[in-house]
Amino acid sequence: MRFFRGVRALITTSTTHRGWLPGLLITAALLAGFQALPASAQDAGPDLSNLQEMPGFVTLFWDNSSGRLWLEPAPDDEQMLYVTSMARGVGSNDLGLDRGQLGSTRVVSFRRIGAKVFLVEHNMMFRANTDNPSERDAVNASFADGTLWGFDAVQAQDGRTVVDATGFLLRDTHWLGATLAQTGEGSYSVDVSRSAVWLERTKAFPRNSELEAMVTFTGQATGKWLPTVLADSDVFTVHLHHSFVALPEPGFEPLRMDPRAGYLSGSFGPSHRDYATPVTKPTNVALTARHRLHRKDFASERSEAVEPIVYYLDPGVPEPVRGALLDGARWWNEAFEAAGYIDAFQVEMLPPDADPMDVRYNVIQWVHRSTRGWSYGASVVDPRTGEIIKGHVTLGSLRVRQDYLIAEGLLNPYDSEDLEASPVAQELALARIRQLSAHEVGHTIGLNHNFAASTVDRASVMDYPHPLASLTPDGRIDVGNAYDVGIGEWDKRAIIYGYSDFPADVDAAAARAAILEETLAGNLVYITDADARTPGAAHALAHLWDNGTDAAEELERLTRLRRAALDGFSEQAIPYGEPLATLEEVLVPVYLMHRFQLQAAARLVGGQYYRYTLRGDGQPAPRAVEPAQQKRAMDALVQTLSVDFLALPDAVVDAIPPRPPGHPLTRETFPRHTGVLFDPIGAASSAADLTLAQLFNRQRASRMERFHAADADLPGFSDLLDAVLSMTWEAKPRDGMAGLLHRTVNERVLEGLMALANDADAEGAVRALALGALTQIADGAPGNAPDLDRPYALQAQWAATRINQMVTVPGLAPANPLAVPPGSPIGD
Repeated sequence: MRFFRGVRALITTSTTHRGWLPGLLITAALLAGFQALPASAQDAGPDLSNLQEMPGFVTLFWDNSSGRLWLEPAPDDEQMLYVTSMARGVGSNDLGLDRGQLGSTRVVSFRRIGAKVFLVEHNMMFRANTDNPSERDAVNASFADGTLWGFDAVQAQDGRTVVDATGFLLRDTHWLGATLAQTGEGSYSVDVSRSAVWLERTKAFPRNSELEAMVTFTGQATGKWLPTVLADSDVFTVHLHHSFVALPEPGFEPLRMDPRAGYLSGSFGPSHRDYATPVTKPTNVALTARHRLHRKDFASERSEAVEPIVYYLDPGVPEPVRGALLDGARWWNEAFEAAGYIDAFQVEMLPPDADPMDVRYNVIQWVHRSTRGWSYGASVVDPRTGEIIKGHVTLGSLRVRQDYLIAEGLLNPYDSEDLEASPVAQELALARIRQLSAHEVGHTIGLNHNFAASTVDRASVMDYPHPLASLTPDGRIDVGNAYDVGIGEWDKRAIIYGYSDFPADVDAAAARAAILEETLAGNLVYITDADARTPGAAHALAHLWDNGTDAAEELERLTRLRRAALDGFSEQAIPYGEPLATLEEVLVPVYLMHRFQLQAAARLVGGQYYRYTLRGDGQPAPRAVEPAQQKRAMDALVQTLSVDFLALPDAVVDAIPPRPPGHPLTRETFPRHTGVLFDPIGAASSAADLTLAQLFNRQRASRMERFHAADADLPGFSDLLDAVLSMTWEAKPRDGMAGLLHRTVNERVLEGLMALANDADAEGAVRALALGALTQIADGAPGNAPDLDRPYALQAQWAATRINQMVTVPGLAPANPLAVPPGSPIGD
């Protein structure tokens, strides 16, 4: 309005004193200028003296009367880091939108063009690492930068340029809307009318400025997970955090990633393409993610650090978990001592006035979810160099409870009406939480998983450990050594390699190469995710949640221990006063305690030993697992399909009544065909599917055929199929419940073979062998086995019909299996 009043006054003045035409021309020019100006520049800029000023790296101004946050942009093209994160989350592990979750780390700068200020993200994926500016300019012009936001420049009354950052903050920087849409949870978008700047966590410091907003999303829930964590599934409010961070001071030396050293890289670490490399060298550059750490003194064998690495624990963690987390995280100081430091790695409680999202603090954050889920070790990393700016651990609070549950099932500790908790079970859970704390902190200091470490005397906390239980001579279950204590030998070697500091007169590259050569010469093995996680993984030593140097031998041992645990399972697994139906939740991890070790044993079948080798490094060449070892693993695996292995004791089945009110079935209980009644056959069906998923894996089957063709002593896939059929369809019929269980496993074998024979991604030779096994089943019809009792005869007829349908009906869908209760992450 003030503008138009001014125009009217100008017209009046012009026509009165200077004639109407000049006034009209001036007015037209002003109107044209008005149309070109951004809306926020139409009014006079804010009076900064009346606003709450937060001086710092990016100076902020808060206008409490309007709820607007202004910021003063840094000088043009001054690069900085821009980090987004979610300070308050949704609380569903299935959606993965957790409190404290880190988002992107970008290299950005402000750029003023006319009446606009742009926040520009610099493309760090493609570079020219050279002193030649023309080479750098050529790369920069070839690949697009990104403009993250356009602000309207406003001149404050004191002449300073500021921009209104409110709209910039009140947006979906964490892609929640896209995540919910992709997971089928519904279409959600930001409701600005219910969103605001969160002043409590909006602060500016000399080298970083922290901004936070309360952002509300509205929509309509169409999925199953979001309603389980919201009071009203059509609306939810989270907190989204933004950090502007000064680039680190010079002095950090980037370290090229060596695939043998155990550090994060690739999609988990800083990498780029360097177009300044000679044509004789690859352009791909992967850097090792590390904290900055330097010695004060090179004259002594060990030295204090110029600036130690300090982590801070969330004060929201209760005791005794708090003490366990502190203990486990502090284990890393052992590794830094091995690298020549004194107290270079420290863990303290987060100060009361500190914000865990503040990039100045490495934090271990305690996160609650509605269900169990993974924990994470993430970092804010300078994309230019690989320097870790902030380590950020997210630990799920239900993890410790699941380990306590496992201990209850193994120990049946509640033999007294007065016993409300088990000290032994609690100690097992705390031992796991110490190891978990060390594991996730390990990621935040740059280390990758080492899934072969369990086969070398538990050499790394960067493996996934299964609780190691044993049988005493008198038949009791002992969990005193369930989890290891302290940092492993591999961890020490990795820290020595990545964090050793060398004086100026020492060739650091040569010194690190010598450290790595000494590591490789030892008995330590390093194999990580890509070679361990997939069901068809080939490495014989790389597996998750396992124990022992010999996976087949450990499966045999664990089979005996599992049977002892099931035979001893009773109502003493839960405290007095708890519904007896909840025995099922405790039974599940005991009944399925072999699930991960059988995956480990399966890696021996069609498996190979290999390393991450470089030409000339002297590491051993790949070799297939020995024939005897493969056959022993096959025998151990097939035994898990036997009736005796899968049968639950009658006393256990009889002890579990239907669920009472307030205790519905969940994903943590066994699926069933029996309605409200506990279904031991359904449990057996789920367990059989775990084994068959490993045995009928198409990649494993192809490897077996290849290895067998090259060496007839190695078992082929046909040998494995014969062993499975001998244990199931061709085994002697059983009576009663044993017979029903036997036929259930037969059914699962049939469906598994049909799925493999129909698998378009499987190799033709493998599909042919699967079809041959089905033909072998069909040939075992009643005409060839007249002594079969009626249930077996009917199953044989049904099998012949199903096989015929598979051949004659293209795309025949397999029968739906019962879902298996979730396993990994075992410690959640």
